Amino acid sequence: MTTETIFIIIISIFLAETILTKWLGYLNTRRWSDTLPSELEGIYDSEKYSKSQQYERTRYKFGWISSWVSFIIMFLVLFFGWFGALDSLLRGFTENSILLALIFFGIISVVSTIIGLPFSYYATFVIEEKFGFNKMTKKLFFSDMLKGLFLSALIWGPILALIVWIYSIVWVSFWLYAWAIATFFSLFMMMFYSSLIVPLFNKQTPLEDGELRDAIEWFAKMVGFTGTDIYVIDGSKRSSKANAYFSWFGPKKRIVLFDTLIKDLTTQELVAVLAHEIGHYKKKHTLQMLIMSIIQTGIILFIFSLALRIPEVSYALGSDEQSFHLWAIAFWILFTPISIVFGMFSSVFSRKNEYEADAYAREKYSWEHLRSALIKLSRNNLSNLRPHPAYEFFYYSHPTVLKRLAALEK
Repeated sequence: MTTETIFIIIISIFLAETILTKWLGYLNTRRWSDTLPSELEGIYDSEKYSKSQQYERTRYKFGWISSWVSFIIMFLVLFFGWFGALDSLLRGFTENSILLALIFFGIISVVSTIIGLPFSYYATFVIEEKFGFNKMTKKLFFSDMLKGLFLSALIWGPILALIVWIYSIVWVSFWLYAWAIATFFSLFMMMFYSSLIVPLFNKQTPLEDGELRDAIEWFAKMVGFTGTDIYVIDGSKRSSKANAYFSWFGPKKRIVLFDTLIKDLTTQELVAVLAHEIGHYKKKHTLQMLIMSIIQTGIILFIFSLALRIPEVSYALGSDEQSFHLWAIAFWILFTPISIVFGMFSSVFSRKNEYEADAYAREKYSWEHLRSALIKLSRNNLSNLRPHPAYEFFYYSHPTVLKRLAALEK
Protein backbone atom coordinates (compact mmCIF):
# COMPACT_ATOMS: atom_id res chain seq x y z
CA MET A 1 0.00 0.00 0.00
CA THR A 2 1.45 3.37 -1.02
CA THR A 3 1.96 6.38 1.24
CA GLU A 4 -0.64 8.35 -0.74
CA THR A 5 -3.24 5.60 -0.27
CA ILE A 6 -2.69 5.49 3.48
CA PHE A 7 -2.89 9.29 3.65
CA ILE A 8 -6.24 9.23 1.80
CA ILE A 9 -7.51 6.55 4.22
CA ILE A 10 -6.42 8.66 7.22
CA ILE A 11 -8.19 11.75 5.89
CA SER A 12 -11.29 9.74 4.97
CA ILE A 13 -11.59 8.19 8.42
CA PHE A 14 -11.06 11.58 10.05
CA LEU A 15 -13.82 13.10 7.89
CA ALA A 16 -16.17 10.16 8.46
CA GLU A 17 -15.82 10.41 12.23
CA THR A 18 -16.56 14.14 12.10
CA ILE A 19 -19.66 13.59 9.93
CA LEU A 20 -20.91 10.87 12.30
CA THR A 21 -20.55 13.03 15.42
CA LYS A 22 -22.21 16.02 13.74
CA TRP A 23 -25.08 13.86 12.51
CA LEU A 24 -25.66 12.40 15.97
CA GLY A 25 -25.55 15.87 17.49
CA TYR A 26 -28.10 17.11 14.96
CA LEU A 27 -30.43 14.18 15.71
CA ASN A 28 -30.25 15.08 19.37
CA THR A 29 -31.36 18.65 18.68
CA ARG A 30 -34.60 17.31 17.20
CA ARG A 31 -35.60 16.06 20.64
CA TRP A 32 -35.55 19.54 22.19
CA SER A 33 -38.86 21.01 23.22
CA ASP A 34 -40.04 24.25 24.80
CA THR A 35 -43.03 22.50 26.33
CA LEU A 36 -42.70 20.18 29.31
CA PRO A 37 -43.24 16.62 27.99
CA SER A 38 -45.79 14.61 29.93
CA GLU A 39 -43.26 11.91 30.83
CA LEU A 40 -41.13 14.49 32.68
CA GLU A 41 -43.93 15.76 34.89
CA GLY A 42 -42.94 15.11 38.48
CA ILE A 43 -39.25 15.38 37.60
CA TYR A 44 -39.15 18.86 36.10
CA ASP A 45 -41.53 21.76 36.49
CA SER A 46 -42.00 24.02 33.47
CA GLU A 47 -39.47 26.61 34.63
CA LYS A 48 -36.77 24.08 35.50
CA TYR A 49 -37.35 22.15 32.28
CA SER A 50 -37.03 25.34 30.22
CA LYS A 51 -33.74 26.06 31.97
CA SER A 52 -32.48 22.52 31.22
CA GLN A 53 -33.30 23.02 27.53
CA GLN A 54 -31.48 26.36 27.49
CA TYR A 55 -28.48 24.68 29.09
CA GLU A 56 -28.54 21.90 26.50
CA ARG A 57 -28.84 24.36 23.58
CA THR A 58 -26.06 26.59 24.91
CA ARG A 59 -23.66 23.69 25.38
CA TYR A 60 -24.51 22.27 21.97
CA LYS A 61 -23.89 25.56 20.15
CA PHE A 62 -20.62 26.09 21.99
CA GLY A 63 -19.54 22.48 21.37
CA TRP A 64 -20.43 22.84 17.70
CA ILE A 65 -18.13 25.85 17.33
CA SER A 66 -15.25 24.41 19.36
CA SER A 67 -15.40 21.04 17.56
CA TRP A 68 -15.25 22.73 14.15
CA VAL A 69 -12.23 24.75 15.26
CA SER A 70 -10.56 21.51 16.35
CA PHE A 71 -11.51 19.86 13.07
CA ILE A 72 -10.06 22.67 10.95
CA ILE A 73 -6.80 22.73 12.90
CA MET A 74 -6.40 18.96 12.72
CA PHE A 75 -7.29 18.87 9.02
CA LEU A 76 -4.67 21.53 8.24
CA VAL A 77 -2.06 19.68 10.30
CA LEU A 78 -2.74 16.46 8.40
CA PHE A 79 -3.11 18.03 4.96
CA PHE A 80 0.12 20.04 5.13
CA GLY A 81 2.11 17.33 6.90
CA TRP A 82 2.91 19.42 9.97
CA PHE A 83 3.37 16.35 12.17
CA GLY A 84 6.12 15.23 9.82
CA ALA A 85 7.54 18.76 9.72
CA LEU A 86 7.76 18.83 13.51
CA ASP A 87 9.48 15.44 13.47
CA SER A 88 12.03 16.68 10.91
CA LEU A 89 12.64 19.84 12.95
CA LEU A 90 13.27 17.89 16.14
CA ARG A 91 15.70 15.57 14.36
CA GLY A 92 17.94 18.60 13.94
CA PHE A 93 18.44 18.51 17.71
CA THR A 94 18.48 14.78 18.48
CA GLU A 95 18.22 11.39 16.82
CA ASN A 96 17.49 9.57 20.06
CA SER A 97 14.13 7.87 19.54
CA ILE A 98 13.10 8.20 23.19
CA LEU A 99 13.91 11.91 23.38
CA LEU A 100 12.22 12.48 20.02
CA ALA A 101 9.00 10.86 21.21
CA LEU A 102 9.02 12.70 24.55
CA ILE A 103 9.65 16.12 23.01
CA PHE A 104 7.23 15.48 20.13
CA PHE A 105 4.29 14.55 22.38
CA GLY A 106 5.28 17.18 24.93
CA ILE A 107 5.01 19.92 22.30
CA ILE A 108 1.70 18.56 21.01
CA SER A 109 0.33 18.41 24.57
CA VAL A 110 1.32 22.00 25.35
CA VAL A 111 0.03 23.35 22.02
CA SER A 112 -3.26 21.46 22.43
CA THR A 113 -3.67 22.89 25.93
CA ILE A 114 -3.02 26.43 24.70
CA ILE A 115 -5.50 26.05 21.81
CA GLY A 116 -8.15 24.57 24.09
CA LEU A 117 -7.60 27.08 26.91
CA PRO A 118 -9.98 29.81 25.63
CA PHE A 119 -12.74 27.25 25.05
CA SER A 120 -12.27 25.67 28.47
CA TYR A 121 -12.25 29.12 30.09
CA TYR A 122 -15.44 30.16 28.30
CA ALA A 123 -17.21 26.91 29.14
CA THR A 124 -16.32 27.30 32.83
CA PHE A 125 -16.67 31.01 33.48
CA VAL A 126 -19.45 31.86 31.03
CA ILE A 127 -21.66 28.82 30.39
CA GLU A 128 -21.33 27.00 33.72
CA GLU A 129 -21.39 30.34 35.53
CA LYS A 130 -24.57 31.43 33.73
CA PHE A 131 -26.46 28.33 34.82
CA GLY A 132 -25.21 28.44 38.41
CA PHE A 133 -22.82 25.48 38.34
CA ASN A 134 -19.35 27.02 38.41
CA LYS A 135 -17.76 27.64 41.80
CA MET A 136 -14.18 27.71 40.56
CA THR A 137 -11.95 30.76 40.91
CA LYS A 138 -9.67 31.83 38.07
CA LYS A 139 -6.65 31.05 40.24
CA LEU A 140 -7.89 27.49 40.78
CA PHE A 141 -8.69 27.12 37.07
CA PHE A 142 -5.14 27.91 35.98
CA SER A 143 -3.67 25.96 38.86
CA ASP A 144 -5.59 22.86 37.74
CA MET A 145 -4.35 23.32 34.19
CA LEU A 146 -0.68 23.56 35.24
CA LYS A 147 -1.03 20.65 37.66
CA GLY A 148 -2.62 18.58 34.91
CA LEU A 149 0.23 19.27 32.50
CA PHE A 150 2.86 18.51 35.14
CA LEU A 151 1.08 15.32 36.25
CA SER A 152 0.73 14.13 32.64
CA ALA A 153 4.44 14.64 32.06
CA LEU A 154 5.30 12.93 35.35
CA ILE A 155 3.14 9.87 34.67
CA TRP A 156 3.06 9.45 30.90
CA GLY A 157 6.63 10.59 30.20
CA PRO A 158 8.32 7.59 31.89
CA ILE A 159 5.70 5.18 30.51
CA LEU A 160 6.21 6.46 26.96
CA ALA A 161 9.99 6.36 27.34
CA LEU A 162 9.82 2.76 28.61
CA ILE A 163 7.56 1.64 25.75
CA VAL A 164 9.76 3.27 23.07
CA TRP A 165 12.86 1.73 24.66
CA ILE A 166 11.24 -1.74 24.70
CA TYR A 167 10.16 -1.27 21.06
CA SER A 168 13.76 -0.48 20.07
CA ILE A 169 14.92 -3.77 21.63
CA VAL A 170 12.14 -6.27 20.94
CA TRP A 171 10.55 -4.92 17.79
CA VAL A 172 8.17 -7.77 16.95
CA SER A 173 6.78 -8.65 20.39
CA PHE A 174 6.97 -5.21 22.02
CA TRP A 175 3.17 -5.06 22.27
CA LEU A 176 3.19 -7.83 24.89
CA TYR A 177 5.51 -5.81 27.13
CA ALA A 178 3.50 -2.65 26.49
CA TRP A 179 0.33 -4.56 27.40
CA ALA A 180 1.92 -5.70 30.67
CA ILE A 181 2.90 -2.08 31.45
CA ALA A 182 -0.62 -0.82 30.67
CA THR A 183 -2.17 -3.54 32.85
CA PHE A 184 0.12 -2.73 35.76
CA PHE A 185 -0.70 0.96 35.41
CA SER A 186 -4.46 0.27 35.39
CA LEU A 187 -4.18 -1.79 38.57
CA PHE A 188 -1.97 0.84 40.19
CA MET A 189 -4.44 3.62 39.43
CA MET A 190 -7.32 1.53 40.77
CA MET A 191 -5.45 1.02 44.03
CA PHE A 192 -3.94 4.47 44.56
CA TYR A 193 -5.84 7.05 42.47
CA SER A 194 -8.00 8.21 45.37
CA SER A 195 -5.12 8.39 47.84
CA LEU A 196 -2.35 9.75 45.57
CA ILE A 197 -3.87 11.69 42.65
CA VAL A 198 -7.08 13.16 44.07
CA PRO A 199 -5.34 14.96 47.01
CA LEU A 200 -3.36 16.99 44.48
CA PHE A 201 -6.62 18.65 43.40
CA ASN A 202 -9.10 18.17 46.25
CA LYS A 203 -9.20 17.82 49.99
CA GLN A 204 -10.62 14.57 51.35
CA THR A 205 -11.64 14.33 55.00
CA PRO A 206 -13.15 11.42 56.93
CA LEU A 207 -16.92 11.68 57.27
CA GLU A 208 -17.65 12.97 60.75
CA ASP A 209 -19.63 10.96 63.26
CA GLY A 210 -23.37 11.43 63.11
CA GLU A 211 -26.60 10.22 61.52
CA LEU A 212 -25.19 9.84 57.99
CA ARG A 213 -22.11 7.89 59.03
CA ASP A 214 -24.17 5.63 61.29
CA ALA A 215 -26.65 4.94 58.45
CA ILE A 216 -23.88 4.16 55.95
CA GLU A 217 -21.99 1.91 58.35
CA TRP A 218 -25.21 0.09 59.28
CA PHE A 219 -26.04 -0.64 55.65
CA ALA A 220 -22.44 -1.61 54.77
CA LYS A 221 -22.35 -4.04 57.69
CA MET A 222 -25.76 -5.46 56.76
CA VAL A 223 -24.64 -6.35 53.21
CA GLY A 224 -21.14 -7.47 54.22
CA PHE A 225 -19.32 -4.47 52.75
CA THR A 226 -16.57 -4.47 55.37
CA GLY A 227 -13.21 -2.69 55.61
CA THR A 228 -14.63 0.57 54.27
CA ASP A 229 -13.31 4.11 54.82
CA ILE A 230 -15.81 6.95 54.23
CA TYR A 231 -14.53 10.32 53.02
CA VAL A 232 -16.03 13.66 52.00
CA ILE A 233 -14.43 15.55 49.10
CA ASP A 234 -14.70 19.32 48.60
CA GLY A 235 -16.24 19.17 45.13
CA SER A 236 -18.10 22.41 45.80
CA LYS A 237 -14.96 24.46 45.23
CA ARG A 238 -15.27 23.68 41.51
CA SER A 239 -18.92 22.95 40.77
CA SER A 240 -22.32 22.66 42.40
CA LYS A 241 -22.89 19.36 40.58
CA ALA A 242 -22.96 16.33 42.87
CA ASN A 243 -21.25 12.96 42.62
CA ALA A 244 -19.97 9.96 44.58
CA TYR A 245 -17.60 7.09 43.88
CA PHE A 246 -15.74 4.30 45.59
CA SER A 247 -12.36 2.71 44.99
CA TRP A 248 -11.17 -0.69 46.06
CA PHE A 249 -8.55 -3.34 45.64
CA GLY A 250 -8.56 -6.44 47.74
CA PRO A 251 -10.06 -6.00 51.22
CA LYS A 252 -9.50 -2.22 51.41
CA LYS A 253 -12.31 0.00 50.17
CA ARG A 254 -12.96 3.74 50.14
CA ILE A 255 -16.28 5.52 49.68
CA VAL A 256 -15.99 9.16 48.61
CA LEU A 257 -18.96 11.54 48.82
CA PHE A 258 -18.98 14.99 47.25
CA ASP A 259 -19.98 17.64 49.79
CA THR A 260 -22.52 18.85 47.22
CA LEU A 261 -24.16 15.41 47.28
CA ILE A 262 -24.49 15.55 51.05
CA LYS A 263 -26.01 19.01 50.74
CA ASP A 264 -28.57 18.00 48.07
CA LEU A 265 -29.82 14.64 49.39
CA THR A 266 -31.36 13.32 52.57
CA THR A 267 -29.63 10.63 54.64
CA GLN A 268 -31.90 7.91 53.22
CA GLU A 269 -31.28 9.08 49.65
CA LEU A 270 -27.53 9.11 50.23
CA VAL A 271 -27.62 5.55 51.53
CA ALA A 272 -29.67 4.54 48.48
CA VAL A 273 -27.03 6.06 46.17
CA LEU A 274 -24.29 4.22 48.05
CA ALA A 275 -26.33 1.01 47.87
CA HIS A 276 -26.23 1.45 44.09
CA GLU A 277 -22.43 1.88 44.19
CA ILE A 278 -22.02 -1.13 46.48
CA GLY A 279 -24.19 -3.03 44.01
CA HIS A 280 -21.52 -2.46 41.38
CA TYR A 281 -18.98 -4.03 43.73
CA LYS A 282 -21.20 -6.94 44.72
CA LYS A 283 -22.04 -7.69 41.08
CA LYS A 284 -18.31 -7.46 40.22
CA HIS A 285 -18.99 -4.75 37.62
CA THR A 286 -15.79 -2.85 38.39
CA LEU A 287 -13.72 -6.00 37.96
CA GLN A 288 -15.56 -6.87 34.74
CA MET A 289 -14.96 -3.41 33.28
CA LEU A 290 -11.29 -3.61 34.28
CA ILE A 291 -10.88 -6.98 32.54
CA MET A 292 -12.70 -5.68 29.47
CA SER A 293 -10.43 -2.62 29.38
CA ILE A 294 -7.32 -4.78 29.67
CA ILE A 295 -8.48 -7.04 26.83
CA GLN A 296 -9.29 -4.06 24.61
CA THR A 297 -5.88 -2.53 25.35
CA GLY A 298 -4.19 -5.78 24.34
CA ILE A 299 -6.11 -5.86 21.04
CA ILE A 300 -5.25 -2.21 20.35
CA LEU A 301 -1.54 -2.74 21.04
CA PHE A 302 -1.44 -5.91 18.91
CA ILE A 303 -2.99 -4.13 15.92
CA PHE A 304 -0.63 -1.21 16.54
CA SER A 305 2.33 -3.59 16.40
CA LEU A 306 1.12 -4.75 12.97
CA ALA A 307 0.90 -1.13 11.78
CA LEU A 308 4.47 -0.56 12.95
CA ARG A 309 5.61 -3.01 10.26
CA ILE A 310 4.27 -0.73 7.50
CA PRO A 311 6.69 2.20 6.95
CA GLU A 312 4.14 4.03 4.79
CA VAL A 313 1.95 4.59 7.88
CA SER A 314 4.68 6.80 9.34
CA TYR A 315 5.48 8.47 6.00
CA ALA A 316 1.80 9.39 5.47
CA LEU A 317 2.10 12.18 8.05
CA GLY A 318 4.73 14.02 6.05
CA SER A 319 8.04 12.63 7.28
CA ASP A 320 10.83 10.93 5.36
CA GLU A 321 11.85 8.99 8.46
CA GLN A 322 10.19 6.12 10.29
CA SER A 323 9.16 7.35 13.73
CA PHE A 324 7.39 5.56 16.56
CA HIS A 325 5.53 8.73 17.53
CA LEU A 326 4.29 9.34 13.97
CA TRP A 327 3.13 5.75 13.76
CA ALA A 328 1.21 6.31 17.00
CA ILE A 329 -0.52 9.45 15.66
CA ALA A 330 -1.48 7.80 12.37
CA PHE A 331 -2.66 4.66 14.12
CA TRP A 332 -4.79 6.71 16.52
CA ILE A 333 -6.75 7.96 13.49
CA LEU A 334 -6.76 4.70 11.52
CA PHE A 335 -8.04 2.80 14.56
CA THR A 336 -11.07 5.13 14.95
CA PRO A 337 -13.68 2.75 13.43
CA ILE A 338 -12.66 -0.06 15.79
CA SER A 339 -12.49 2.29 18.78
CA ILE A 340 -16.06 3.41 18.02
CA VAL A 341 -17.19 -0.22 18.10
CA PHE A 342 -15.31 -0.75 21.37
CA GLY A 343 -16.95 2.37 22.79
CA MET A 344 -20.45 1.24 21.81
CA PHE A 345 -19.86 -2.20 23.32
CA SER A 346 -18.56 -0.67 26.56
CA SER A 347 -21.55 1.70 26.76
CA VAL A 348 -24.05 -1.12 26.26
CA PHE A 349 -22.31 -3.17 28.94
CA SER A 350 -22.14 -0.16 31.28
CA ARG A 351 -25.85 0.58 30.90
CA LYS A 352 -26.65 -3.05 31.73
CA ASN A 353 -24.53 -2.74 34.87
CA GLU A 354 -26.39 0.41 35.94
CA TYR A 355 -29.72 -1.41 35.77
CA GLU A 356 -28.29 -4.27 37.85
CA ALA A 357 -26.85 -1.89 40.47
CA ASP A 358 -30.22 -0.11 40.68
CA ALA A 359 -31.93 -3.47 41.18
CA TYR A 360 -29.47 -4.30 43.97
CA ALA A 361 -30.21 -0.99 45.73
CA ARG A 362 -33.95 -1.65 45.40
CA GLU A 363 -33.64 -5.17 46.81
CA LYS A 364 -31.27 -4.38 49.67
CA TYR A 365 -32.44 -0.91 50.67
CA SER A 366 -35.21 1.20 49.14
CA TRP A 367 -36.36 1.92 45.61
CA GLU A 368 -38.37 4.94 46.77
CA HIS A 369 -35.29 6.70 48.16
CA LEU A 370 -33.17 5.75 45.14
CA ARG A 371 -35.94 7.08 42.89
CA SER A 372 -36.10 10.42 44.70
CA ALA A 373 -32.29 10.68 44.68
CA LEU A 374 -32.13 10.10 40.92
CA ILE A 375 -34.83 12.70 40.31
CA LYS A 376 -33.09 15.29 42.49
CA LEU A 377 -29.70 14.74 40.88
CA SER A 378 -31.14 14.98 37.37
CA ARG A 379 -33.08 18.12 38.19
CA ASN A 380 -30.19 19.83 39.99
CA ASN A 381 -27.74 18.99 37.17
CA LEU A 382 -30.21 20.06 34.42
CA SER A 383 -29.75 16.67 32.76
CA ASN A 384 -31.14 15.99 29.30
CA LEU A 385 -33.59 13.16 29.95
CA ARG A 386 -34.88 12.75 26.40
CA PRO A 387 -31.81 12.25 24.15
CA HIS A 388 -32.25 10.86 20.65
CA PRO A 389 -32.00 7.03 20.80
CA ALA A 390 -29.02 6.99 18.39
CA TYR A 391 -27.19 9.64 20.40
CA GLU A 392 -27.93 7.76 23.60
CA PHE A 393 -26.71 4.48 22.11
CA PHE A 394 -23.35 5.95 21.09
CA TYR A 395 -22.59 8.25 24.01
CA TYR A 396 -24.55 7.38 27.17
CA SER A 397 -22.75 5.11 29.63
CA HIS A 398 -25.81 5.35 31.92
CA PRO A 399 -29.46 4.81 30.95
CA THR A 400 -31.58 7.92 31.10
CA VAL A 401 -33.27 8.53 34.44
CA LEU A 402 -36.67 7.88 32.83
CA LYS A 403 -35.58 4.38 31.84
CA ARG A 404 -34.00 3.74 35.24
CA LEU A 405 -37.17 4.82 37.02
CA ALA A 406 -39.28 2.62 34.76
CA ALA A 407 -37.03 -0.35 35.50
CA LEU A 408 -37.18 0.33 39.25
CA GLU A 409 -40.97 0.36 39.19
CA LYS A 410 -41.24 -3.04 37.50
